[in-house]
Amino acid sequence: MKKAVVFDLDGTLADTITDLAGAVNRTLSRRGLPEHGFDDYKLMVGEGFRNLIARALPEELRQDDYIESARAEAAADYAGRCLERTRPYAGVRELLSALAAKSVPLAVLSNKPDYLTKKCVSGLFPSVSFALVRGETPDFPRKPDPASVLDACARLGAAPAEVLYLGDSGVDMRTAKAAGMTALGALWGFRGEAELREAGADALLSSPLDLLDYL
Repeated sequence: MKKAVVFDLDGTLADTITDLAGAVNRTLSRRGLPEHGFDDYKLMVGEGFRNLIARALPEELRQDDYIESARAEAAADYAGRCLERTRPYAGVRELLSALAAKSVPLAVLSNKPDYLTKKCVSGLFPSVSFALVRGETPDFPRKPDPASVLDACARLGAAPAEVLYLGDSGVDMRTAKAAGMTALGALWGFRGEAELREAGADALLSSPLDLLDYL
């Protein structure tokens, strides 16, 4: 019997790629640099906003000072427009409602900066009472380090083996496996079946409501 669920955000609960790509591309354009397509960004995201910016920049500009300057600019742009075109995936709201009806504690853990994670979640799911919503903070290393999800399990009042973790990337699957959680791969997300399987997914879900079968 599973007692709680932890979700990734980008590519799992919501399709955020258009707004993310827009913010980074506008930053690149202002600097006279080449932009990237949405599919490119689906492979760049997932390991923190700074890494996203570093991957988007031409290799010759990937120095710490330049990355940080571009990161701050893109983050400010994204903060003002992060919900313009971002929407929950089909079935996500229904899943969250079903879990709430069962009084299942829920958490969201993202490698997106903490304030942006909270802004997206509160804007997309204002009626959902998540026990914890956390993005990247100085207090925990980024996923796939399991420290943050282990802390989340403690806050949810469940042992890791009693918690389902739903994510769309190899980073998510490695995080869940390192923590001793059940790793569920979201096939509707940014990365796809091959990456999820290679990273050790315990099961692959075709739609959000499929998660209910694993409680």
